[in-house]
Amino acid sequence: MYAPDPSEPHPDSGLEPALATSVEPSRALSRSADILKVSTRSRPSAVAGAIAGVMRQHASVEVQCIGAGATNQAIKAIAIARAYLRDDHIDVGCVPFFIDVAIDGEERTALRLLVERYPA
Repeated sequence: MYAPDPSEPHPDSGLEPALATSVEPSRALSRSADILKVSTRSRPSAVAGAIAGVMRQHASVEVQCIGAGATNQAIKAIAIARAYLRDDHIDVGCVPFFIDVAIDGEERTALRLLVERYPA
């Protein structure tokens, strides 16, 4: 039987292996934040579930994506997460910003979407 580890996404979710629930403070923010890494292969509904789960517990989450396909999946996931959170009287919006990340020793520019609670 599969017993999920709350710090790891479900194997079928399509999320990158690193779902960070306790990370060093973000360079763009003065507080620590959760980071969900989304790829082109990520299922928007699974990412939306992860976003909704974090938003039920915290005031914000960061969604990181690199490339057009990953960005598309991330934006769809945020829209779906809004529907998931509607019954909890939570609404969210996002603020995009760029961040430089090192992947395999190479500098890449990632898009981060800061997802925050809005008054419902």
